[in-house]
Amino acid sequence: MPLAETEWDLVTMWVREYLLDTTDPHTQLTQRGFPVEFVSALRLTAVSAENARALVEASRRDIQRQLKLVEVVAATDRLSVLPEVSKALEFQDRLREDCRAHASQDNFRTCVLKNGTEAFIDRQNLRETLRHFVEDPEKTVLLVDGDPDSGRSYTYNLIRHIGQHHGFRPARVTLSHTSTADKVIRRLAEFVADPRAGISPLDPTELNDLLPSIDDAVHWVVGRATAVEDRFWLVLDECDKLDPSSDVWDFIGQLSLAIYEHTAVRGDQAPRLVLLGYGPAMRQLPYDLRGSLCRDTARVAEPADLRSFFDQYFHESPPEFLGTGQPDESTIAELVDVAVQEVLRAAEADISNGESYMRKVCTAAEGAIRVYQSL
Repeated sequence: MPLAETEWDLVTMWVREYLLDTTDPHTQLTQRGFPVEFVSALRLTAVSAENARALVEASRRDIQRQLKLVEVVAATDRLSVLPEVSKALEFQDRLREDCRAHASQDNFRTCVLKNGTEAFIDRQNLRETLRHFVEDPEKTVLLVDGDPDSGRSYTYNLIRHIGQHHGFRPARVTLSHTSTADKVIRRLAEFVADPRAGISPLDPTELNDLLPSIDDAVHWVVGRATAVEDRFWLVLDECDKLDPSSDVWDFIGQLSLAIYEHTAVRGDQAPRLVLLGYGPAMRQLPYDLRGSLCRDTARVAEPADLRSFFDQYFHESPPEFLGTGQPDESTIAELVDVAVQEVLRAAEADISNGESYMRKVCTAAEGAIRVYQSL
């Protein structure tokens, strides 16, 4: 299971205190077995806190590097004799399992995501579209359409999962009727700012204009996203909630074009754009992007989709009461039948909180998973 942000903060503290408290960090890391080319690419200074952040950020782009970092830290003499080494060893075991899962499973087909309980039901077309989008460097914009409450925003959960295994970070801004281009630009600027410099809001004076054009501001944001070491996917959610006269529509068109242009120069380091809730009847994107688009349409999960979901789940993670041998297919089929019936009953019965049907189905499926895990 991947480490949470608070857990990475703890790893960063260990790196600062027990690994990089030295005047020669490059030599220290090389002697600890980090590849020379990896170490030489790090921007290391005389400040151990900055060096720790740089090492952790670079290591987090790859699961194998994450494991290498935690293994090295756990083995340091100063940490290995402290009680908190047990936490480091726990992180090490979790990352080893994450590496094993990454190597043995198709992460685009995963049905249970974060913490082993977050259900992502069906969306087989989306899974293959995402695979194509990740693997094709010429694709720069992903558009996801569908009826309201069909799970368009839930696409973000699968994108986050894929990002953990393919080295990118999604930065999401949820749009609304009151969204403006200025607000969206500033939010994205906060996401893509270099963490070493703290939050770096858009400074209009850098553009020599107190009211910079949307085009200038867009290139400022995309340039920052391209320059930092992290790879970003910029996600604009609930595009269908925008006011028809909002200047965000112009911003989206210019942002998509700027990403297309930066990709031609910077390749895979340039960000990508994901537009959730962006239908074919909405503002058309620039003509130059016609060969750079991927599209998906969300739909509400049906009973057959739930059946497929639980069949995959019970085959991949059979409940402990079935034993360690090969589970009997008839028993699996019975478990699937019961789970589907209970999820549909719970989703259709819960009408009090105003949630969408798709969200209620996912919530009920996650509840069923927790029940079976406890048996």
